[in-house]
Amino acid sequence: MTNYARQERALLADLLLLQGPDAPTLCEGWTTRDLAAHLVVRERRPDASAGMMIKPLAAHGEKVRLARASLPYPELIDQVRNPPSWGLMTNPVVDPLANTAEFFIHHEDVRRGAPGWEPRALSPDFEAALWRPLKLISRASLRKLGITAEITPTGQSPVRTGENPQVHISGDVGELTVFFFGRQRAARVSVEGDPAAAERVRTARLGV
Repeated sequence: MTNYARQERALLADLLLLQGPDAPTLCEGWTTRDLAAHLVVRERRPDASAGMMIKPLAAHGEKVRLARASLPYPELIDQVRNPPSWGLMTNPVVDPLANTAEFFIHHEDVRRGAPGWEPRALSPDFEAALWRPLKLISRASLRKLGITAEITPTGQSPVRTGENPQVHISGDVGELTVFFFGRQRAARVSVEGDPAAAERVRTARLGV
């Protein structure tokens, strides 16, 4: 079975080197160097990565990320490419669960940060690996907004967040992943239905 987390990690590391340290990304205010530093801290400094979720630790996390970003760029990308074998987020049990969508999204952050991108054709198995967690994430995001929706991924059965959907959201699994991880403007997804609800979905801060 393909380890798609490992596959996306390698592709992202290659692209980060190709683009160089100062290329734009979809992460607002972050260059490729900033994004790479975020990934390294997430996997190697749990004390700092906690700042992404725990507000009082945010300043510490940002300080550690900036310090990591100051490394020579090739060294930084080598740390992205070669994570700790038995890290909290990178051990063989957790890696596919924690990193498949993470590295797919950040790969797309770099790809779509430059003009001229097109969606990638993903294998059915890869789409299935992305869709499993996305079903939970998309439902949770829409329920938080108080919006009922039907989500229809190409090639998969639709899911609903409640009766009488206000909006119908459809697209390829990869595009829906980009959309529900908060990159709506860069995702080729159709959102139809109640105009006010559709606009909220398109502009809300989605994701985890």
